[in-house]
Amino acid sequence: MAAARIEMPDGAIFHSDRGSQYTSIEFGETLGEYDIRQSVGRSGSCFDNAMAESFFGKLKTEMVHHRTFATRAEARREVIKFIEGFYNRRRLHSGLGYRPPSEVLEEWFGNLVAA
Repeated sequence: MAAARIEMPDGAIFHSDRGSQYTSIEFGETLGEYDIRQSVGRSGSCFDNAMAESFFGKLKTEMVHHRTFATRAEARREVIKFIEGFYNRRRLHSGLGYRPPSEVLEEWFGNLVAA
């Protein structure tokens, strides 16, 4: 979804764990369509994927485990709303200097234009 919404920078990398949804041929082909390089963590090493693990932990503890969804479609809408409306725009992240990801992304794109 992100690759369809913004222009991905040259050399973009998608890093994930070894989940079947990420290691499927279809997913690899989709990454190829956007010229995104795939990176998969080593088996048994949570440190390869610490940032993603942190994100999914926050998603589960701050939103998913507090809700019951009637349908998959409802769950999908609510997760997207959490990510786009709160996590990326308002939630402060210690790894980003206590700024939300959208602010850091805007700064990064601004620096690209300035260069």
